[in-house]
Amino acid sequence: MKTHFLYLFSLFFLHFQFLEFSVSLSPDGLTLLSLKSSIDDASVFSNWNENDPTPCSWSGISCMNITGFPDPRVVGIAIAGKNIRGYIPSELGSLVYLRRLNLHNNNLYGSIPDQIFNATSLHSIFLYGNNLSGPLPPSICNLPRLQNLDLSNNSLSGSLPDSLKNCKQLQRLILAKNNFSGEIPAGIWPELENLVQLDLSANDFKGPIPNDLGELQSLSGTLNLSYNHLSGKIPKSLGNLPVTVSFDLRNNKLSGEIPQTGSFANQGPTAFLNNPQLCGFPLQKSCKGSTDSQQETQNSAPDSDKNKKKGLSPGLIVLISAADAAAVAIIGLIIVYIYWKKKDSNGGCSCTGKRKFGENEKGKFCPCVCINGFRNEDSEVEDQDRAENGKGEGELVAIDKGFTFELDELLRASAYVLGKSGLGIVYKVVLGNGIPVAVRRLGEGGEQRHKEFVTEVQAIAKVKHPNIVKLRAYYWSPDEKLLISDFISNGNLANALRGRNGQPSTSLSWSTRLRIAKGTARGLAYLHECSPRKFVHGDIKPSNILLDNDFQPYISDFGLSRLINITGNNPSSSGGFMGGALPYMKSVQTERSNNYRAPEARVPGSRPAQKWDVYSFGVVMLELLTGKSPELSPTTSTSIEVPDLVRWVKKGFEEENPLSDMVDPILLQEVHAKKEVLAVFHVALACTEADPEVRPRMKNVSENLERIGT
Repeated sequence: MKTHFLYLFSLFFLHFQFLEFSVSLSPDGLTLLSLKSSIDDASVFSNWNENDPTPCSWSGISCMNITGFPDPRVVGIAIAGKNIRGYIPSELGSLVYLRRLNLHNNNLYGSIPDQIFNATSLHSIFLYGNNLSGPLPPSICNLPRLQNLDLSNNSLSGSLPDSLKNCKQLQRLILAKNNFSGEIPAGIWPELENLVQLDLSANDFKGPIPNDLGELQSLSGTLNLSYNHLSGKIPKSLGNLPVTVSFDLRNNKLSGEIPQTGSFANQGPTAFLNNPQLCGFPLQKSCKGSTDSQQETQNSAPDSDKNKKKGLSPGLIVLISAADAAAVAIIGLIIVYIYWKKKDSNGGCSCTGKRKFGENEKGKFCPCVCINGFRNEDSEVEDQDRAENGKGEGELVAIDKGFTFELDELLRASAYVLGKSGLGIVYKVVLGNGIPVAVRRLGEGGEQRHKEFVTEVQAIAKVKHPNIVKLRAYYWSPDEKLLISDFISNGNLANALRGRNGQPSTSLSWSTRLRIAKGTARGLAYLHECSPRKFVHGDIKPSNILLDNDFQPYISDFGLSRLINITGNNPSSSGGFMGGALPYMKSVQTERSNNYRAPEARVPGSRPAQKWDVYSFGVVMLELLTGKSPELSPTTSTSIEVPDLVRWVKKGFEEENPLSDMVDPILLQEVHAKKEVLAVFHVALACTEADPEVRPRMKNVSENLERIGT
């Protein structure tokens, strides 16, 4: 009897302890303990203390005071990239005020429990980068506020449920890199009026592309259906999508002619690669006569073999002999020409003891009477003739006919150093008429490569745009190569943002920053789309964006890499000085690590591509928005450094941090600009996508920016 009494007493005591524990922790806290118990390694939850009254101080947990409740309620769970292994407990569905669930980049397995969608306040679910399996729960659209759903890079399977059409508020649907199969269902897309991003790439979808995908009028960025097994023709209705939308239909089984209406006109060839049966613009595969041409090739093959067996005909032998004789005659003429040219040069001036441009009066080199001063012409034919015939020694060639000065005037003028880098020394020179110019000295080598030098300079000279530094003239001699360009008086964007001493500038209002972004985008779009060579800049960053007194931007330093290679200089670092007044000691060092470069641009041996510039420009926009530099520099304040600015901003948006936490504090004073700032953020994030194929073209970026603030 005594033993039985002690047993009952112990049970009562344990029950009392449990009641006391239950009362001490809020209901939301008790629910979160189910997540802790579902994880194999609980070290991530080391500060999840059961004795706390609420879970609001626990790592990864966000709370908010809700009217009518004594304790704060859990509104956010953010435990991402912790490498935790376990499953998602269904009890999380009882967190009725939960708004954000961020468990991405872990090792979670199992299916997504249906009960989780009882948390009807959820509007953002980020579960990408795990090992989740099973189908997409049909009850997912029971969430009336769901805006962001990213389940990419998992092992989810099955077909897409028709119930997706009930996700009326959905803005981003990202299901890439899973095992979804079947056809992409029709009938749901017209209902998703707010959908901004759709990514169904790298799955096992088959069948045709639904026609009603063309009704996604809110879509921006990239419609990504690549790496599936989609077949049939591309529906013309996709041309009804906004012109800013890029397509990615690579690696499918699509066939027929690519439509040429609407948004299709803005697509590049990479959007359609690896669809063997596709033809038409922008692919280099005609839709007409392809079968006939193949047949002709097959029929001509035997004939060519017969010709080889027959050997050379007598007529062909006579033609070859005549060609040989003509070649010998031409070589003889060239030898005679060189002989008389050397004889003439011996009677001309002899410049001895030449010195380098930009040195003091005692160090200037003599101009030589045989230089003949200024040549006011831009005839490409004559330039090419001079290059081929070896003339062009000691030439000052004006690109712009309205830009007149003599070589002696240039050499006598006072010159002082603006900057120095692997792209050459840059001087400011004030001509006799009071006009300042920027003179870049490229190097001393390359005397045997005059033709290449002239060709490259001519290509740069053809680029004429209000937001690109204009090349006015150049000088070439065997031991001196100079580029003369406009002098841009107000320094560069790096100094405007960070100040002369690395401190943030207070002079850049939001309207000024937006003007700089728009102008730079226009200039880059011109380089990519309209310039004769379709230039890739390859080094877009704030120090290469020069500013005038009205803060209009000018892109500098494009097309110089080949010139540097010709002159034998080593562009190991870039200071970005062409045409601008830039203090050397600041600008060269602050961007040495160059986190403005796209991920693929950092791979040794990679070839420059236009999408490099798109990424770099995106980082520049993020710096304009946040006031934070992506570079590590001993000269700048640590309070404005973010080593990985792109990741920092993307994480802020995923966790839905207040805009005030990311925007430059100076801009917070301009309350009216909030909507515009948010729009530019979205453009910048699209530019800085890790996959270059997903990034928009610079033309589309410029068009998107032009719509903002107008």
